[in-house]
Amino acid sequence: MPPIAKVRSSACPTCSNSVEPHELTIHGALDAMRRGDLSSLDLTEAYLRRIERHDGAVGAYLTVTADRAREDARRADASRQAGEDAPLLGVPIALKDIFCTSGIETTCASRILKGFVPPYDATVVQRLTGAGAVILGKTNMDEFAMGSSTENSAFQPTHNPWDLERVPGGSSGGSAAAVAAGFAAASLGTDTGGSIRQPAALCGVVGMKPTYGRVSRYGVIAFASSLDQVGPFARDVADCSLMLRVISGLDPNDSTSLPDPVPDYPGQLDPDLHGMRIGVPDEYFVKGMEPGVEASVRRAIDTLGELGAEVGSVSMPHTDYGLAAYYLIAPAEASANLARYDSVKYGYRSPGTTTVVDTYLKTRGEGFGPEVKRRIMLGTYALSAGY
Repeated sequence: MPPIAKVRSSACPTCSNSVEPHELTIHGALDAMRRGDLSSLDLTEAYLRRIERHDGAVGAYLTVTADRAREDARRADASRQAGEDAPLLGVPIALKDIFCTSGIETTCASRILKGFVPPYDATVVQRLTGAGAVILGKTNMDEFAMGSSTENSAFQPTHNPWDLERVPGGSSGGSAAAVAAGFAAASLGTDTGGSIRQPAALCGVVGMKPTYGRVSRYGVIAFASSLDQVGPFARDVADCSLMLRVISGLDPNDSTSLPDPVPDYPGQLDPDLHGMRIGVPDEYFVKGMEPGVEASVRRAIDTLGELGAEVGSVSMPHTDYGLAAYYLIAPAEASANLARYDSVKYGYRSPGTTTVVDTYLKTRGEGFGPEVKRRIMLGTYALSAGY
């Protein structure tokens, strides 16, 4: 855990002295709550105290919903006492501020959405709360998910809890930092071009971008619709599998969601990999790759072989075109998606304007940050006739 994790809590008098409530994995917390050694309210209070004491330095959260979290936790404890159970009953979770949340401000870390309170929950939020999760709040991000350091937020940067002088990655840096710092048992982020995988790596947690269509995007504020995906951050792979099982599945509100049955991800965590074939792309070991990163990846590849997998090299010759394709597709879709922020239906409106065109220009000029403006301009250019 990061240095700030050394602060100890008395929220769980019956827990082992060597493990504080905020250090528990999801499966560990669920076991403790099912045994009666820990209540959801105690666990939630431990996280809320930690956020209050330390998030001023980290900046992982934009909104902390303390009262709602306590209410959710009390409800979870009452359900458990009544003999009920659910996959995430009583587990405190954080949400990237890109997910619509009924009654809770949702800004996408942009001034143009400051004060916007959605009238409904995103499908993944419904599925988490339906599984008994406690919502702690909304986490910081690069504005409209455009960035890789969480320095492009309109409100504050997020710092890496392992070293406050370093970035946590992005755009889901707040979600990754919240899990790494012990501010939430797990969190949700989104990944368009690495926005879960990269901050998970930088913060030392498990992050996963699922297959496109596996998780509904209904109620997720769009960046690039053909690339955006929702995925979990957690402390270990077992927790990640629990989160993925809850949020996956067909959603009639998302025409791109897959109708395939949701596998039992936790039940498939078998260390015996005999019969599995794994290809390692030669092109992924690029010039300039940090030696420590390459060494870690190669150690992981060796471990897969030791567990029984057949590991071999493969070639993906179009890899070199990936970044160029991304910087055509993603900004083009962003230009189209962000056209809806016109000050008419919701969100920020520039004061003192006299004409419709003046209102549009000033609102978008004042509401969007520099990185978002750059990507809108790139996308608009790419979409123009002749280009």
